[in-house]
Amino acid sequence: MSALRTQRSLAESLHSPLCSSGSVKIPVCVKFPAAIKTLHRNNLHKQSLALTRRLTHLVKPPHSLPMSDSNSSYMDGAYAEIVVVRHGETEWNADGRIQGHLDVELNEAGRQQAASVADRLSKEPKISAVYSSDLKRALVTAEMIAARCGGLEVITDPDLRERNLGDLQGLVFREAAKLSPKAYKAFISHRTAQDIPGGGESLDQLYHRCTSSLQRIGTKHKGERVVVVSHGGVIRSLFKRACPDGKSGGKVLNTSVNIFHLSDEEWTIKSWGDVSHLDQTGYLKSGFGGNKTSG
Repeated sequence: MSALRTQRSLAESLHSPLCSSGSVKIPVCVKFPAAIKTLHRNNLHKQSLALTRRLTHLVKPPHSLPMSDSNSSYMDGAYAEIVVVRHGETEWNADGRIQGHLDVELNEAGRQQAASVADRLSKEPKISAVYSSDLKRALVTAEMIAARCGGLEVITDPDLRERNLGDLQGLVFREAAKLSPKAYKAFISHRTAQDIPGGGESLDQLYHRCTSSLQRIGTKHKGERVVVVSHGGVIRSLFKRACPDGKSGGKVLNTSVNIFHLSDEEWTIKSWGDVSHLDQTGYLKSGFGGNKTSG
C-alpha cells in the first residue's frame, strides 16, 4: 500500500484518503507497487522469504502501511466503510488458467490465506455484514471471515462475480491467443465496450454491475463497517470508480485488503493492497489474475 502523497510525511498521510472520486482536480493515484518499493527499500531484504510450492514462487509480502484511521471504533454515519477482499488463491491462479465465471475452489495456500485474513479482520473494529460473490473461491473465503467475525451469515450477490470471459474460460492464458484468437483479441482490446465471444462481458458491463452492487451495499450500511469478498477484475473496476483520473492500482493480490469509504456521492480509498496478514503464509508473486489479465 502507498501513502500516495509523496510530498507529505507518513504521519500526515494516515489521516488522508488515498484517492477519491470527488472534486479533487489533481489526481492523487499513482501505481502502488512503485511506491511500496520506495517506502520499503531499506527493509525488503530483511523481510523477503523464499518459499517453494510445486512450481509456484511464494515470497513473504512487504509490510503495507497502516490502514489510515480505519482501526478507529468511531464511524461517521455519512459513509459506509467497506473492506473489499480478493478471494484466496486457487490452483488455476497458480497455473495461469483463466477462471472467469467457472467455479474453481481454493487450494491449500488459498485456504491458509483466507484463514489469515479472517484472523486479521476478527481483531479489527466490528464487522456488521459480510457480502460475497457466489463463486466458491470468494464464498469460502467470505465464510471463513464471517465465522471469525461473530458468526455472521454471508450474503451472496452474483453482481460481485468475476468478469465473464466467454470462450477464454478454462484456457491457460499463455495458450489463449493460439486456441481462441478471436476471444483473445477481444480480451486485449483497449475498447472498454468490447465484449468477448462466447457470452463474455465487456469491461463496461463489468464496471456497471460491480460498482452498482457496491453502491447498494454502501447505501444500506452507512455508519457501519462491512466486508465484501470478490475478484481481481471486480476490484480493479471498483478502484477505477474511486479514482477515475488515476493510474491503475496495480496487481490485486489474493486476500489483499482494500478499504473504501462510500457516501451518496463520493467514493474514497483509505487503504489499498494490504497483505501484511500474509507474513507467515506467503503470497503468489507470479500468480495469474488480479491485474489486466484478471480472470
